[in-house]
Amino acid sequence: MSSAAPSGVGRPPSGRVLPTLNEDGTRRWIRPKPSHGAWWKKRQIVAYSLMAVFFAAPHLRLFGKPVFLMDLPHRQFTLMGYTFLPTDTPLFMLVMGSGVIGIFLITALFGRAWCGWACPQTVYLEFLFRPIGRWFDGGYTGSRNLDKKGSWFTPRRIAKYLTFFAMALFVSHTLLAFFVGTDQLYDWMSNPPSEHPTAFFFVVLFTGLVWFNFTYFREQTCLIVCPYGRWQAALIDRQSVIVAYDDVRGEPREHAGKTRDPQAGDCIDCGACVQTCPTGIDIRQGLQMECVHCTQCIDACDDIMTKVGKPTGLIRYSSQDAIAGKPRHLLRMRTILYPVVLAILIGGLITALFLKESADLTVLRGGLDGPFTEEADGRVSNQIRIKITNRRSEAMPYTVTLDGIAEAGIRPDEITVVAPENPLKVDAGTTRSTSLFVLLPRRAFTNGERMITISVTDGRRYQESVQYRLLGPVGNAPTGKFR
Repeated sequence: MSSAAPSGVGRPPSGRVLPTLNEDGTRRWIRPKPSHGAWWKKRQIVAYSLMAVFFAAPHLRLFGKPVFLMDLPHRQFTLMGYTFLPTDTPLFMLVMGSGVIGIFLITALFGRAWCGWACPQTVYLEFLFRPIGRWFDGGYTGSRNLDKKGSWFTPRRIAKYLTFFAMALFVSHTLLAFFVGTDQLYDWMSNPPSEHPTAFFFVVLFTGLVWFNFTYFREQTCLIVCPYGRWQAALIDRQSVIVAYDDVRGEPREHAGKTRDPQAGDCIDCGACVQTCPTGIDIRQGLQMECVHCTQCIDACDDIMTKVGKPTGLIRYSSQDAIAGKPRHLLRMRTILYPVVLAILIGGLITALFLKESADLTVLRGGLDGPFTEEADGRVSNQIRIKITNRRSEAMPYTVTLDGIAEAGIRPDEITVVAPENPLKVDAGTTRSTSLFVLLPRRAFTNGERMITISVTDGRRYQESVQYRLLGPVGNAPTGKFR
């Protein structure tokens, strides 16, 4: 995956086998030196905007519903005021598929822009927890000095851990609001844990995980847990825009000084790009799985280039082919295929949402003793199960009617329809079922069946009809299935 490494690069630094692992198996703590350049400022605006959206979203409403709510207890997912119910699995899959293909397309065009600019792990770690942690430690140098002394429980760091815990508590409660809603969360917070022990357990669990992640595990979440970095080998090509070191211009690198070879490249091997990297890699070794495209190395290198009087952009957004002097090709197989698939998915989703009724109707055949039974008076009984899902934001009564029965010379007094609850009242966003019993004389059936129409309406705009086949005996011989 790495480009051809120039002389002197590609070897891991002495004393470590991974960016976060020393040769003796101990943790190598990464304390990146922040580079507050132009890209940092742009990312800062994006990061704090995303945080504001994250903290505000659980409280926002659209069409009387949350903007985003993944209601796991009730198996409902609300997005932008539309609620996906368990019966909406195809729609939900279209949403998820669109998101995945969208990330694939962004990766093919701009590399790991998601990781560097929008991933919650990067946003919270680099723009909330690390800056506050550095302030408690006494800055970049203070953090490193405390590490060298092994001072993990000084008053400064204990205060930092407690502050991180308070922040984790706030973040985890906000995160929990996305799954249970703000009303339920406020109810839990205002009552003692003994009244909701399961919910309290999950609050403690979420808080502990957030605190552990941003206090101890940190960049290892990106390097070890997240699979996205491993996918980039398949998702990008040499034309994809990445954060890249221009080895053509920078090599051979040589330290600045009076004895510097005039034929040396622009890289003065100052190590600023390595010091500022939040995952501890050397961008000069080429494209690497650990690179999250945070652009910190760009800011650090541009600052150094400016100081030594050389053009900026030795590390920049570019592609591997562009660095090698090859032409840019925007239209490639993956940049054509991904938009086509994405358009199909989004088009299918919009069409499905436009055609979606305000209720879902499911008609099932009932009866445990067979598709029909014969009554003692000779009539044939069919049980029909009606299941209705109300998608409206208010309770609705649904009236069920049967058509096509009083035909073929069947007298009204020979027809019996038993409906225990009609109309059927269904609360907002819920599903209810009821059963209908249809009793007809044997002669109502031709070759053992009779087609009828089942219609359901809420008295407003929703009305749906389905064809249903009543079953009965073939011929006049008794079946022996008497009730």
